[in-house]
Amino acid sequence: MPQKRKELKIEGANLWYLVGLITSDGCLSKDGRHVDITSSDHDFLSKIKNKFSLTNRIGIKNKEKINLAYYIQISNKNFYDFLLSIGLIPNKSLTLGRLDVPKEFFNDFLRGLIGGDGSLRSWRHATNLHMQWSLSVFSASEVFIKWLQTVIEAYLSCRGKIHSVLRPDRINPIYTLKYGKMAAKEITKHCYYENCFGLDRKIKLAQECLGSYGGWTQSKTVLN
Repeated sequence: MPQKRKELKIEGANLWYLVGLITSDGCLSKDGRHVDITSSDHDFLSKIKNKFSLTNRIGIKNKEKINLAYYIQISNKNFYDFLLSIGLIPNKSLTLGRLDVPKEFFNDFLRGLIGGDGSLRSWRHATNLHMQWSLSVFSASEVFIKWLQTVIEAYLSCRGKIHSVLRPDRINPIYTLKYGKMAAKEITKHCYYENCFGLDRKIKLAQECLGSYGGWTQSKTVLN
């Protein structure tokens, strides 16, 4: 008699945030069951574990190296199959394509991406001394980053530019989808709403971005 599959009680905004995080900082095992989430922040993985009632322990990666990291593993066949159904695959870094993300939860998915392979950066303008901001998402897959650019423009009316850099230690380039100050604030406004779940450090940066001086009221990067 086949064993009944266990369900993860994760849905809605929380589910799609987790999907975004797995898309950036996760890995699907080839065994068809296990999903790993990696982070340099042990407290963040503890937060995920508590939020989603995961019983798995938090392990250590790169123990003998300078770039120490931690991981938590989700073992659930149903959840693994769900991730496959929306377009995630094992060894996804270079081959990741478009994902089937519902429009109503795209902001949560994007917040998960930013929490993993994304950054909110600030600096002061050399002339007016006002705080400047940029938002970037990184990926090794050109197909994925172009899809993300298209969907952000369609759903959030923000235009970003894609840059590619080939690092000396890599064979394939890294693609960066980057948004300037006004677009960064617009995206942040939608993704980092009140009481949203996420990485504390980036939630704090998002709040600082939203509270910063506005500057121009119009921009070619914010369509509406």
